[in-house]
Amino acid sequence: MNGSDFSSQFEGRLARPVLAKIPDFARQERLKHVIFAQQFDRDLLDHFSATASMIREISRTRPGQDFLTGLLSHKRAMLYFTQPSTRTFLSFMAACQILGITCNEIRDPSLSSEYKGESPLDSMRMFSSYFDVIIMRTPQAKFAESCAYLMNDLDKMGKRSVPIVNAGSGADEHPTQALLDIYTLQRTFEFTAKTDTSKATRFDQLQRKYPTLSKGLDGKVYGFCGDVGRGRTVRSLTTLLALWKNVSMVFIYPDYPKLAPYADMLARLEDAGIAISHAHSLDQVAAQLDMLYMTRIQHEHDTPEDRAFFETFDKSKFTLTPEILATMRDYCPILHPFPRNEEIPFEIDSDNRAMYFRQARNGMWIRAALLAHIFDVDGKIGSYYLRNYASAPTSSATAVPPR
Repeated sequence: MNGSDFSSQFEGRLARPVLAKIPDFARQERLKHVIFAQQFDRDLLDHFSATASMIREISRTRPGQDFLTGLLSHKRAMLYFTQPSTRTFLSFMAACQILGITCNEIRDPSLSSEYKGESPLDSMRMFSSYFDVIIMRTPQAKFAESCAYLMNDLDKMGKRSVPIVNAGSGADEHPTQALLDIYTLQRTFEFTAKTDTSKATRFDQLQRKYPTLSKGLDGKVYGFCGDVGRGRTVRSLTTLLALWKNVSMVFIYPDYPKLAPYADMLARLEDAGIAISHAHSLDQVAAQLDMLYMTRIQHEHDTPEDRAFFETFDKSKFTLTPEILATMRDYCPILHPFPRNEEIPFEIDSDNRAMYFRQARNGMWIRAALLAHIFDVDGKIGSYYLRNYASAPTSSATAVPPR
C-alpha cells in the first residue's frame, strides 16, 4: 500500500491535533467511527463496561443468546485485517457473532483487487457498498483515520457511509485493546470473590494487609514493562488510565532510545497530572506496582543497529520470574496484550494474578458492547437486562444511560 494513496488527499485533516479531530468521529453524542483512545471519556468507558457485563450475563442462557443474536442480524461486517492478528481478529468476529452480525474478511491484500493496483481507498468505498461496518487492522499508520474521513465525505455528499473501527493502525494506536484492558482492570479492582459473605470479603482481607488499598482505578501505580516505545497498546492504555485520579505510571524498559516511551506520550501524561518514573530493571520496582503490564520486544521493527543492541542486552531484567512475582502485591494483576515471547514464563500462568487469558476473553465482551453502542442497541440490552434480572451489574462500571 502506498502512503500517498491517502495521506495527500487528507493531509490537512491528518495534521491536526487529536483533540481537534474527535468531533469528526461522533454523531449525535454517539461514536460514529472509533479511531483514537482519546474518544473515550470516563462515562463512556463505564457505560461500555456495564454493557459488556450485561451481555456476558445475558449470554449464559439460550433465551438470552437468542435475544442478543437478534439485535443486529440484519447487519454485515467487513473484517479487513491485512496485518497479522489472532486475538483481535477472532475477538471481533466473536463479538459480531454474539450480536448476530454476519462477518466477511480480507486478510491477504494479494487476494483482493489491490493486487491489481486498486487504491485502498477505492477498496474501502466498495466495502461500504456491501457492509455496514468496516473493522480494520493495517500496518499503515493513519490509514484507519483516512478511511473515516472518506466515509464522512461520502456522507456529506449523500452517499452510503459506514462506521470505521480501528483494530490497530500502524504504530498509531490500538483503542479497542485499551478498552478490554480497562474493562479487565475495572473487574479486577472490584476485589470480589465467590467466597465473599456479608461478614467477610476478599477486599476486607486485602485491606488488612494493604490498609491504603481502595476499589477502582483511582490512586493506583501502573507499571509497563518491555518495549514501551514501539508498543501501540501502551500508548492507548496510558491515554485512558490518565482519566482516573491520583494515578502514577512506571515505565520499565531497556536503556535504548527506541524502546523508551515517546516524548509526545510523556508530555500528554504530564499535562494530565500523571506522576511518571522510569526504571531499567523490573525487579527494582515490581513490589510497588498495583498493575504490571508486560509487553514483548517487537523485533519485527528492528534495524541492523537495533539487532546489534539486542545481542548484548540483558533480557532477564525484563522477564517476570517467580522470584520477582514473590515480591509483588497479592492483588497486582499481570496483563499482556499478546503474543508473548519469553517475558512471562509459562509457570506464571497458574498464579491468580495472571490475568492475560481472562484479559483476552474480555475483549470479546467489550467489543460486543462497542458495536452495540455504534449501532444504537445498547439501550435495548440494558432494558432486557433490567426486565430479566433483579438489578444492574454490581460493578465499579455502573450502568449509565446509553449515549
